[in-house]
Amino acid sequence: MSRGLHLATYLLAFDTRAQSLQDRTRAGFLLRAAALAELAHRGAAAEDGTGRVQVVDAGPTGDRVLDALLAELADRPRTWKSWIKRSRDDTLEAVEERLAVLGIMTMADRDPYGPVAPHRTVTMDDPREALDLQVRVAELVRGGAPVTEAPYADAVLAALAAHGHLKLVLTRHDRKANAGRITALTDRLADRTPGLARAVSGLNLTMVAAQGGMGGS
Repeated sequence: MSRGLHLATYLLAFDTRAQSLQDRTRAGFLLRAAALAELAHRGAAAEDGTGRVQVVDAGPTGDRVLDALLAELADRPRTWKSWIKRSRDDTLEAVEERLAVLGIMTMADRDPYGPVAPHRTVTMDDPREALDLQVRVAELVRGGAPVTEAPYADAVLAALAAHGHLKLVLTRHDRKANAGRITALTDRLADRTPGLARAVSGLNLTMVAAQGGMGGS
């Protein structure tokens, strides 16, 4: 997978038939977690001895979404879970703008004279990349191939889809029937960032708490 984890996560959460995110609020949490995992994988962010996030390399990443998140991380030390909950809407819109620049999707222009919309309408002209990714991640969770042989990025995406209750990719039955594989996939995150792995494991509960009872079965 050549896309950064945050960009791939958007494709994972995008309903190509409806031409929209299946759950925009849920996607915001997933994108924040994915962007943090991407920074950790690149060695730009790490976990200190207290489980808080610290910037290791503040240099430009070549990605405006990641650069903005790095600037946030430098503000003060917080836990992975805390960073996942912050500025979700900003990150979500920044990812959409990045995908538009890359030609993956088209964003409608804002109407300066129209009503204020909560977000801009997006369309994905060629859904194949999103659909292929969704199938690959689902098969990784359901399949019998050794988890250790899966690419790191795919393992992280599978963990996000499972713990984030992304129903577009995995059903409740999928999650229950493959709980052991999901744990093993999530453990790939724990090698470098155990605190991030714990935060990802608790994603659905974090979303429910932050949204005052938001669903997610």
